[in-house]
Amino acid sequence: MSPFGMFKRKKKDEAPKGAPGAGVSEQEHQQPTGLLGRLRSGLQKTRLKVTGGLRSVLAVHRTLDEELLEEIEEALYVADIGPRAVMRLCEGLRKAYREGRIEEPDQVLDYLKAQMTEDLSHWDTALHLPAEGTGVILVAGVNGSGKTTSIAKLAHMFVRRGKRVLLAASDTFRAAGVEQLRIWAERVGADLVRNESADPAAVAFDAAEKALANDYDVLIIDTAGRLHTRTSLMMELEKIRRVVGNKMPGAPHETLLVLDATTGQNAVSQALRFHESLKLTGIILAKLDGTAKGGIVCGMRDQIDMPVKFVGLGEGPDDLMAFDPEQFVEALFE
Repeated sequence: MSPFGMFKRKKKDEAPKGAPGAGVSEQEHQQPTGLLGRLRSGLQKTRLKVTGGLRSVLAVHRTLDEELLEEIEEALYVADIGPRAVMRLCEGLRKAYREGRIEEPDQVLDYLKAQMTEDLSHWDTALHLPAEGTGVILVAGVNGSGKTTSIAKLAHMFVRRGKRVLLAASDTFRAAGVEQLRIWAERVGADLVRNESADPAAVAFDAAEKALANDYDVLIIDTAGRLHTRTSLMMELEKIRRVVGNKMPGAPHETLLVLDATTGQNAVSQALRFHESLKLTGIILAKLDGTAKGGIVCGMRDQIDMPVKFVGLGEGPDDLMAFDPEQFVEALFE
């Protein structure tokens, strides 16, 4: 299902003349070949670490035996896939070996590829926004994770589909972040509510009022990005959530956490902490193009089971891609 499968397009004005994406059809924007090519390019460092290590191990073994299985297990650990996922994958591999379903080393990669695809396909990666009225997305993440840029990219995706988008600059503790969001809003054709002297929840409330009064399709709320270990931050995020929910029943409809893929397993710890306070509905995995630690995606289902809904593959407005399990694993192995 498309990540926008639950968000039906209303009969509204077309994208503003001259806005990013105006005149570009959704089919043209989502050509599978182009997406896979960009994903392959972005995952190059991760692919070298994951499959490069596995291929090196397999190349020196002519038979599939316990010694080889142990080396495969070690290679998966090195690839940042995560301990639980590695144990499960290797247990399945050993079982397939004992039952004779896998007999040769050259069958191992195909098995792992199929198993990873099946595991990740259980995630619901769609954005669940209302068919009518304003869909509200609350976005959290620590400073430096790529949160503000990811919000801008997400807004750009909606604008390209002819949606009217409003951004709320509720990260009032970081003036540079508010200014960065203002610049991005102008660049991608979204509107912005800002007030650096106001409480973050007050900015979110004002944005909700404006979204309702002006019939916006999507409201995306930026939030403070201090460390997830700060109790005050979590209380603040909970307050924003309550305020918006009181103003717009059912909101936020999506609560997304932006994680920096370069932090590896630490990203999972962040997700667990944020989920306790915010009840996350999904993850945006940013900076996937600049890391060799993209293997954490394959282990997330075992550690937090929070769907990755988007991946960031660069700094441009088009460099946020809907997560597709099959394409991701294909790009990881080929």
